[in-house]
Amino acid sequence: MSLAAIRIVLVEPAGPLNVGSIARVMKNFDLHQLVLVNPQCDPLGEEARQMAVHGLDILEAAQQVPSLTEALAGCQRAIATTARPRDFDAPLELPETALPWLLPPQNLPVNTTGSGQTGSWQTALVFGPEERGLSNVELNCAQRFVCIPSSATYPSLNLAQSVAVCAYELSRSATVTQAQSQDQSQGESGLALRSQPAARPISSQPEASLENLAGFSQHLEALLLKIGYLYPHTATSRMEKFRRLLHRTGLSEAELALLRGVLRQMEWALNQPPLPPDPNRNPAPTSPNPQNPPSNSQ
Repeated sequence: MSLAAIRIVLVEPAGPLNVGSIARVMKNFDLHQLVLVNPQCDPLGEEARQMAVHGLDILEAAQQVPSLTEALAGCQRAIATTARPRDFDAPLELPETALPWLLPPQNLPVNTTGSGQTGSWQTALVFGPEERGLSNVELNCAQRFVCIPSSATYPSLNLAQSVAVCAYELSRSATVTQAQSQDQSQGESGLALRSQPAARPISSQPEASLENLAGFSQHLEALLLKIGYLYPHTATSRMEKFRRLLHRTGLSEAELALLRGVLRQMEWALNQPPLPPDPNRNPAPTSPNPQNPPSNSQ
């Protein structure tokens, strides 16, 4: 059940052999949700079908969507894969360290259909096109980033091979988590499989979905531009930092709604007419140097 809530998302896959092979390896490791973003091949053609073998049901059930945003609809967490370091402040992690984060915390309902059901757990692992990998804009849709270590003389892995490595790590992590849960419930100790170093937060509150976080970011950007904290020529790079901050916090839907309410109230206050002067109120202090107003640290 924990693996059934994880989507494997392929952005613009170009090779039908790869798509079919991925469906097969997903079947090997109990992953069922395959999402194709603007595929550049026929994912249901003869070549893909031949490679899928017993994973043909996964291939035939795969969703096709036009954008990565739609592929992640309803997800609380997403990890993107990349073969090289990028120019933003985000660490590249090993698969065994990051991927367990996609598994559902205890006591949360699991979404196995990919329908974006409110309050249920749904996560995604995103892979880029064979030729170019994921762009920085596409990487911004994820919260964490995985790089599979390989030889420096030939570091590029085939897409299907990359999915196979990650699928194995996910399956292994789910097995370890299940064994630990059984161990705790039975009061036993010393399981041989207990080797997973990554911890996952446990919460009874569903995390905010990625699309709601994106909506909050857009609302925040518009407000910050309005008050002059952001400038159009720096807004893109500045908002990337805000998005990274939001992604690290693990906000719940209720917490995000609280912050969204603050933004709405600020907008309302900005649209109100200025208060008339009050003779009983002390005048506002003047800047010692009116030629140099306070900086917004940009």
